[in-house]
Amino acid sequence: GGGTAPTSQVAAPSGAPRPEGEKPLASPAVRLRAKEAGIDLRQVAGSGPAGRIGHEDIEAFLARGPQVARISGLARNDAIQDIKVVGLRRKIAEKMSLSKSRIPHITYVEEIDVTALEDLRAVLNKEKRAAKGGVERPKLTLLPFLMRAMVKAIADQPNLNSLFDDEAGIVHQHGGIHIGIAAQTPSGLVVPVVKHAEARDIWECGAEVIRLAEAAKSGTATRDELSGSTITITSLGAMGGVATTPVINHPEVAIIGVNKMMVRPVWDGTQFIPRKMMNLSSSFDHRVIDGWDAAVFIQRIKTLLETPALIFVD
Repeated sequence: GGGTAPTSQVAAPSGAPRPEGEKPLASPAVRLRAKEAGIDLRQVAGSGPAGRIGHEDIEAFLARGPQVARISGLARNDAIQDIKVVGLRRKIAEKMSLSKSRIPHITYVEEIDVTALEDLRAVLNKEKRAAKGGVERPKLTLLPFLMRAMVKAIADQPNLNSLFDDEAGIVHQHGGIHIGIAAQTPSGLVVPVVKHAEARDIWECGAEVIRLAEAAKSGTATRDELSGSTITITSLGAMGGVATTPVINHPEVAIIGVNKMMVRPVWDGTQFIPRKMMNLSSSFDHRVIDGWDAAVFIQRIKTLLETPALIFVD
């Protein structure tokens, strides 16, 4: 006697999604089908033994319509990690808070045509002449040119090379020009200092920047090399953006920000020609530096950088 095969009707699973971390039970064929359908098996309640997911569970899940959870790679993350601000990061935080809370900043942005400077820099870097002491000259970046331009501009406006003791109400105007170079390192922002830039030629400035940058990144820079600046340059290189609002390195009164260089069409009076353009975004302590003086200072630097031969004229 041939009995009829038992019929069973599988109810559409109505269970909740699997607990987080619990691996769904399913055959390779079912997993493949779920993947092709964009279904996260963790959201499917299985009707088989031990909650095993079968093809009928996939079909029932799809039939439920808009509440289907599809695999998107997106998931909520409610984790909160508490990171103690210590060491160098704490010192940076304190320094930035001090600067922003006590110094009323004025930021002045000006564009510079550095086409001629870049041409000159390329020529100088091709020369393999020895510097003082017989050591090969370093490869020049834009920074040594800017440093020498700042030295010349400060000669006309020495008040920009100062430290302001606001508690005593005294501006300490320095003769020596000690240029801090803000540098990003694996442990945070540090400012190694090129001491007495006024006594260094462009190659000596370049060599010292390279030496200090390597020391800062390797963590071997001394306390003396990381202190004593009277004015600061900050640059993010190719990440420098179009404009920035640099924070003054307290108790200095000025900081020069270098933005990224871009080739742009510039109207020369008859046609548009490609020129290498770069902005300087510079901040000044408005308590002791007037906006006019800040503008004069940056315009002087602009003239020197756009006509770089003037940098070499004593």
